[in-house]
Amino acid sequence: MAGITRPLSGQVCVVTGASRGIGKGIALQLSEAGATVYITARRLEALEKTAAEVRGRGGKCVPVVCDSSREEEVAALFDRVRQEQAGRLDLLVNNAFSGVSALCEEMGMPFWEASTSLWDQVNNAGLRGHYICSVYAARLMVPAGRGLIVIISSPGGLRYMFDVPYGVGKAACDRLAADCAVELRPFSVACVALWPGLVRTETVQKEAEQNPEPIFQMMKKKLATIGETTEVSGKCIVGLASDPHVMRHSGKVLLSPDLARLYQFKDVDGRDVFNYVSLREVLTELMPKLAGLLRLIPGFITIPKWVLALYASKFSVYPPVKPVYTKSTKKA
Repeated sequence: MAGITRPLSGQVCVVTGASRGIGKGIALQLSEAGATVYITARRLEALEKTAAEVRGRGGKCVPVVCDSSREEEVAALFDRVRQEQAGRLDLLVNNAFSGVSALCEEMGMPFWEASTSLWDQVNNAGLRGHYICSVYAARLMVPAGRGLIVIISSPGGLRYMFDVPYGVGKAACDRLAADCAVELRPFSVACVALWPGLVRTETVQKEAEQNPEPIFQMMKKKLATIGETTEVSGKCIVGLASDPHVMRHSGKVLLSPDLARLYQFKDVDGRDVFNYVSLREVLTELMPKLAGLLRLIPGFITIPKWVLALYASKFSVYPPVKPVYTKSTKKA
């Protein structure tokens, strides 16, 4: 379309888990920026709907059925990209995650009573799939001497959130990005972890409406006021992928509000991207009775990342997070 800036024109991208939610939002933004986007999921019908929306915005999209937990399917995906794009791959977004339903069902239950299969449901398509996809993507990027790998993670990698498999998986995603970055740096391939804020995905909104668990009732209130649309993550990644100095970020955990300020964008609904690590918001969460007074603190003042890391450190003197069990536990 005339007059529209397409900073990723000519680039080739792969986005896993893109039939809905954050993955779909990322695919929409990458295609608007001019990239050819290969999108994956396990069901073709859902992928075709996303592809149709991408094309409706004038973008280029290739839907591919692929289960990220199955290496043979991942290998076939990247072989197809290699053949169809003359070996070119500029960007991989590891977003696929199949554990949402399982998390919702077993939330509030201690790990020793939950099904051990929860680990696989949370971390097979997620953590394991991210590693497998990164391996095959790197085999195309390293010879070319360029590329970017983004792993969608969350603050659950910093402190306890939801349950044990979730937190361990997200912490491992952050470490995966950091360690891959070390080995990829000599080849000018960047690897980062991205933490979106509270995102208004279809699944999260449905659970917030129907799930009686306290965490979802709290989420319902916050979604309306501070929730990001699914396309914020896409805008973050467009900024990174078009940044000539992206290697300065390699190995880091990046937050959506920080990237919104760096690349100067708003959400697609016109709202500012909520800064969930601003000093004002964090103190308000800790001391809600002082919320009125804390409003005087400018929203752009952000807690330094080293403070967050120190607070969450395994060597920290701060008291641990106390989980709230909403489902009865058995007597030992």
